[in-house]
Amino acid sequence: MTIKRLILMVLTLVAIATAGFSLFNSWKEPQFQSRLELYQTNIALQAAEWEPPKNNSGNLKPAREAILGEKPLEAATKQYQDVREAAETNLEKTKNQLAKLQSQPITTPTTPKPQPEIPPVTNTSREVQQKQLQQSLNQLQKLIAELDLRLGILQAQQQQSQTAQKTWAQLPQSNTDLKLKETAAVLSGLWSDPPRLLPNAQQLIQENLEGWFSSTALVQLYQLQQRQEALSALKAAKQAAASQALVKLAIIGTIPTLTALIGMGLLIFLIGQRLIKGKAALLAQNGDRSWTTPWDVETILQVFVVGFFLLGQIVVPLLFSLIPIPRPVGNVRIQAVYVLVSYFLLALGALSVMYFSLKRFLPLESDWFRFRVLDKWFLWGFGGYCAALPIVVIVSLINQQLWQGQGGSNPLLQLALESQDSTALSIFFFTAAIAAPLFEELLFRGFLLPSLTRYFSVWGAIFVSALLFAIAHLSLSEILPLSALGVVLGVVYTRSRNLLAPMLLHSLWNSGTLLSLFLLGSNK
Repeated sequence: MTIKRLILMVLTLVAIATAGFSLFNSWKEPQFQSRLELYQTNIALQAAEWEPPKNNSGNLKPAREAILGEKPLEAATKQYQDVREAAETNLEKTKNQLAKLQSQPITTPTTPKPQPEIPPVTNTSREVQQKQLQQSLNQLQKLIAELDLRLGILQAQQQQSQTAQKTWAQLPQSNTDLKLKETAAVLSGLWSDPPRLLPNAQQLIQENLEGWFSSTALVQLYQLQQRQEALSALKAAKQAAASQALVKLAIIGTIPTLTALIGMGLLIFLIGQRLIKGKAALLAQNGDRSWTTPWDVETILQVFVVGFFLLGQIVVPLLFSLIPIPRPVGNVRIQAVYVLVSYFLLALGALSVMYFSLKRFLPLESDWFRFRVLDKWFLWGFGGYCAALPIVVIVSLINQQLWQGQGGSNPLLQLALESQDSTALSIFFFTAAIAAPLFEELLFRGFLLPSLTRYFSVWGAIFVSALLFAIAHLSLSEILPLSALGVVLGVVYTRSRNLLAPMLLHSLWNSGTLLSLFLLGSNK
């Protein structure tokens, strides 16, 4: 065995261990989908406040109910209760993990002991794990407190004052932020009988609540204070916000629904055509046609382990840590630039390693890394996007039941959701909708999938490359949905034999996701 192969084997084992460790850590992190659903619920609550013009109220009521449902308050309450129950379950799990860790005996690396199946807990690893668990514990406690604030307002608006008072009363029993406790006391006073007005009520409401919850609490406060001018101004602002929320919901709900319906029809057509026409069907086009791969698994590992893992996961983060440039958490523009630059360096490193690894095999046959502008790539890309939507939605619903709100998520999603800076949003959009499709499709569909056809059938290569594509995102909760998306991307590429098709699909997917996040995040 040569030294190069030995080093590559060691790096491969390190890469597998590091990826496994990252995936295991993501299991403890909350899933982004729950937060996203709450944002959409908040917009629905705001939109429910919209009052149509009196002369058109009858005509517009069916459209309003189609978007919001018949009972938006009840639906929002159930949504918040479900998220709270999931957070409470995860809180108990975290408490048990922390208690179990604290009860384990401390060992030191110098103590001679037989090799156990599970590595001993050292002082350093115990401290790190305790810190991570305690941080998760604090985050979950704060989340539950924030949910209780809002849940109580929902209950109060449904004439369930006693239930709301109990919801707010349980806040001080937990280790929550003092401001949240004070806000709970303010809300409890506003809806008590007789009502109690506490100092700084307006400030606390505006600081710790937002959207529909803030305006609802302020209406109650202004009514008790008999501030008619402020009340009139607030109601006018609520109507303007409700109109905007209704438009957002229509965009967020209508476009994906129509696309999914088109996708369902397309899937039925393609599957039916495959059953009737067999290998003459569109779905079977190039289905059994492998690539001629002149390199072996060592080259594949070299590209992914050295180029993607070593440079992307170790060298690039280390490089950024050595550069004395502050990266304040609160500055979303700097965060966006950091994400873009780090992604660019990752792509540059991986593609450079891929080029030098394949250089000795050049020129490649014409079906490798094929870009053909004058082709049907647009139809394949757009059709693939429509077909992917219902498939990934169904897989995501199953996935949510499996993970129960845990499993981590892409941190870029949270940044995009909460960003209100147009420059930062533009940078996020360029990263996700242009840079990511170009790089990831070149690597996973352009190189990996065809390379795997040396060892697997075309379908086998599609599934393996899709799974590795999902694992590369390092979030357990995203493995199933991203694998489903990766399969569709693989089918589109193997059938079209044009990298522009999966790149378009990938770009449309990320663009649609970001558009929804921008609309939801702008509801603050």
